[in-house]
Amino acid sequence: MTEPVSSIRNLGPAYEASLFRAGVTSAEQLRTLGADAAYAKLLESGDRPHFIGYYALVMALQGRPWNDCKGAEKDALRVKFDQLKLRHFNKNISALEADLDEIGVGLRR
Repeated sequence: MTEPVSSIRNLGPAYEASLFRAGVTSAEQLRTLGADAAYAKLLESGDRPHFIGYYALVMALQGRPWNDCKGAEKDALRVKFDQLKLRHFNKNISALEADLDEIGVGLRR
């Protein structure tokens, strides 16, 4: 029997629905993909990047509370998040709009 994504601690129905739209339909599939590949799928399916959502996913797959990430570990995850965002989100926007998005004043999607 397949476990739903929401069976993983800290991943509720909303996260499960987003992952489903991105093609990740079970907890097993999510664990196999890992946080980075699953988050890339979310971005490619149109979900807006959100750092807390990313590190909550990382923590959930490690069986840790979502807010357990601190200090150097959090800084390292921010670097990975920024790389994922650059590679997998908004590939079809202008350079100006990408810069505006980066500072938080771009178009709301």
